Amino acid sequence: MGTLHNVGAEAVELLATRAGTSLRAEKGVRARVALVELGGKKVALTVPTTYMNDSGLAVRGVSTRFGIVDPESIVVVHDELDLPPGTVRVKAGGGLAGHNGLRSLQSHLHTTDFVRVRIGIGKPPSADRGADHVLNRPPKAVRALLALAVVTAAETVEHIALDGVDAAMQWCHSLPPGE
Repeated sequence: MGTLHNVGAEAVELLATRAGTSLRAEKGVRARVALVELGGKKVALTVPTTYMNDSGLAVRGVSTRFGIVDPESIVVVHDELDLPPGTVRVKAGGGLAGHNGLRSLQSHLHTTDFVRVRIGIGKPPSADRGADHVLNRPPKAVRALLALAVVTAAETVEHIALDGVDAAMQWCHSLPPGE
């Protein structure tokens, strides 16, 4: 487990591993990409190589390269301060909750209609310690919760591909905490 900011990337890397591949640098799109099949659909798993605050550049580049025109077919897996550590939730569209990576996506995609798989990392001890909170390694107990959440997030993305957002949301939100 790296930093709290890396939980989304860890879930995407797990998806690539489960598909029997790994993410590789994709020229000209500022991302590591693996083309896989999930739920019978071709999927471009992507982890930006930009700073998180510029991740919209990578997502726009991948969308253009692979002809992804419907923002609702973009699933973003990310850390979420507003959820307790280890909680996984699905959200379609809506507000950005002050997340700079999501702000970058909105700026480059000109919409917030993408799907989010949110991995709770909990709030920092104080508002002025936000950067330290997300960039440091979490304590051992939190790492254990997040390791489970990364697996749940990957499974949630698989459910989205197979059954659609609503069914995946229902499945994910019905899980007991820590599963």
